[in-house]
Amino acid sequence: MNTLRFTKMHGLGNDFVVLDGVRQQIALAPAQIRQLADRHFGIGFDQLLLLEAPRRPEAQFAYRIFNADGGEVAQCGNGARCAAVFLREQGLVREDVITVDTAAGLLRLTLEPRGVRVNMGVPAFAPAEVPFLAEHYAPRQHLALAGREISFAAIGLGNPHAVLEVADVAAAPVAELGPQLERHPRFPARVNVSFMQILDDRHIHLRVFERGAGETLACGSGACAAVIAGRLWGRLAPEVEVALPGGSLTVIWEGTAADDRAPVWLIGPASTVFTGEVGLPIPAATAPSRTTTTT
Repeated sequence: MNTLRFTKMHGLGNDFVVLDGVRQQIALAPAQIRQLADRHFGIGFDQLLLLEAPRRPEAQFAYRIFNADGGEVAQCGNGARCAAVFLREQGLVREDVITVDTAAGLLRLTLEPRGVRVNMGVPAFAPAEVPFLAEHYAPRQHLALAGREISFAAIGLGNPHAVLEVADVAAAPVAELGPQLERHPRFPARVNVSFMQILDDRHIHLRVFERGAGETLACGSGACAAVIAGRLWGRLAPEVEVALPGGSLTVIWEGTAADDRAPVWLIGPASTVFTGEVGLPIPAATAPSRTTTTT
């Protein structure tokens, strides 16, 4: 039986297993990831983070992100913050600014007193870049779902997001519409679905149904997408506090509908829960491919 050392972490309740692929050799098959993610027979997590040696000279480390269903994804704001804290706590870095290589490109992570600041990059809006099947970009897209017309913003942040505005986030039909929109054929790579209630121009409440994971207590890239959508709709200020079921994040985006090429910044905490070792009775296969079409 193969044994892996792991660290369990969370960002506002969005929980992760972090694996050090720098100091131990790791090759996990999707079935093994699903086994580890099982909250009854494994460790349990929303996503698995695999830290590796960098592939590009500009980066200090690389990291890959896998959802509980074994699919690899390109972006995770809460995971990025956990990666930064893990690298510092494990003594792998001493700097306050860390550059990591991901499938979504280079990420700069900054450890500061109020948490970890992550440059989540410049959002994509062209339908082909989200990806979303539409003839042209619009701040609000529309489609028919479950006998009703759904209005939402379609935004790419290394992974696809659909942001819906609701009057009351507590009563939002997350369990009903989340999985239906996640797998709608107009989202060929599936989609993370955010339900946003705007309180005022600096405060929102948010629930997120993540592709490949279901509803989570927090979603960093979903929080960024929600603020970007609110800015495009002319409803939110450049800096917004996003209250999720697991706690609050700060998102900063100075872009507007007229000038949307600004990077988005995410600030929030990350915590270590425990460390341990786990056996993998399923024989190790070749490492998962680096595709980012499932989440």
